[in-house]
Amino acid sequence: MATSSEPGGQAPLPQLRIDLDRQILLFQGVDGERAEWPVSTAIKGPGEAQDSGRTPRGRHYVRAMVGHDQPQGTVFIARRPTGEVWSPELAARHPGRDWILSRIIWLCGREWGVNRGPGVDTFRRFIYIHGTPDTEPMGVPRSHGCIRMHNRDVIDLFARLRPGTPVVIVPET
Repeated sequence: MATSSEPGGQAPLPQLRIDLDRQILLFQGVDGERAEWPVSTAIKGPGEAQDSGRTPRGRHYVRAMVGHDQPQGTVFIARRPTGEVWSPELAARHPGRDWILSRIIWLCGREWGVNRGPGVDTFRRFIYIHGTPDTEPMGVPRSHGCIRMHNRDVIDLFARLRPGTPVVIVPET
């Protein structure tokens, strides 16, 4: 993965690659630094259609980042902290809630008609890289379309990124 520059000649950006088949997220920093984390993507597999519950493929970028300086385990609803911190007791009171925790890295598609535009828009589908309860398994597709990470991992990743960071989501096969 080569690094990328922002438009207008600004500083180079890191890059992310999400491998749906291997269920991993690969980070490449501008200084050659590399990191890899297990993730959990859509249980329904890849796909771009609105309301499909699938993880969109193709070229994307980080459009927005939410949760800077929030405590690990912060609960978000509609990208706003609720004032709650995830715990097994909180989970028992809200069975079935799709937990979005710690940080939100909101993605936007770059490919018109593929992952951007009517019926397929990653940004309007609210596709995020976000934290999930650490009791959830990684390396196994289980999400509703987003890319889930353990909380300490998404916090680490979040600190390495900024808006505009390129993201590619691919199956390897």
